[in-house]
Amino acid sequence: MSNTDLIIPERSRDIGDFLVGRLLPFRKKRMVGPFVFIDHMGPSTVKPGHYMDIGQHPHVGLSTLTFLLEGEMVHEDSLGTKQLIAPGSVNWMTAGRGVTHTERTPPAMRDGGTYPIHGYQIWVALPKEKELMAPQFHHIDAKDLPQWQDQGASFTLVAGKGYGRTSPVPVHSDLFMIDIKTTADHDLEIVGHLEGEIGICIVTGEVNACDQVVEKDHLLVSKIDNQCALKIKKDSHIILFGGPAFPEERFIEWNFVASDKAIIEEGKAKWKAKDWPMVKGDDSYIPWP
Repeated sequence: MSNTDLIIPERSRDIGDFLVGRLLPFRKKRMVGPFVFIDHMGPSTVKPGHYMDIGQHPHVGLSTLTFLLEGEMVHEDSLGTKQLIAPGSVNWMTAGRGVTHTERTPPAMRDGGTYPIHGYQIWVALPKEKELMAPQFHHIDAKDLPQWQDQGASFTLVAGKGYGRTSPVPVHSDLFMIDIKTTADHDLEIVGHLEGEIGICIVTGEVNACDQVVEKDHLLVSKIDNQCALKIKKDSHIILFGGPAFPEERFIEWNFVASDKAIIEEGKAKWKAKDWPMVKGDDSYIPWP
């Protein structure tokens, strides 16, 4: 393998009835641009007695990006938001100085039937000057995201800027996240189209990088900013993400991300004391681990 790329395998972990594959952070690569955490959720099956019910938990210093490939989820938060997310749409919650949320299987999928669930839960660190901003929530429908075709590949700009386009997701730093599906072999051009560090998440199929085949359930990270020679095989699905790295280190503890450990310690103390904005009408509470 060339010294221009790093391959990160997906590491599995359980969250109740579901298996999640952790891609970031990794011991040799803690972040890719501002992206600090990526969980691959599924593919799994929602069925009676096996629902997704992630209770109230806090966040600080980051934005969460939920992107589903199959199935649906309901997001509720301490801002009063209640939002159903379907495949191809984006839930973008900015925690800033502090927010609480839940994610659950919607009532329509609790009717005794069996349903697929598959997607990505992503954390994007906030710039230092915005770490303590007021929390926000935004939902962007799939139809409102920029989409285009090029030589056997279909592109969707999920967030940020790339290929001369801008996603309506209100990000807080320079970044990109692009969903790519191929119906033919495709030589991906990156130079001049994207800025910063580059991560390639292989959902299905395979890519050829530096004359090595990399298959699904791996994350490929380019060690050279702004460029990466990549051949995507026919009938593959990849997610491209990244951006310029922040100048400061980021600390991660449980669901908190910050450039200053004091911010994390303050948030930790408040959560343990239950001195925190909560989702109204929901009595769940996930304690500090």
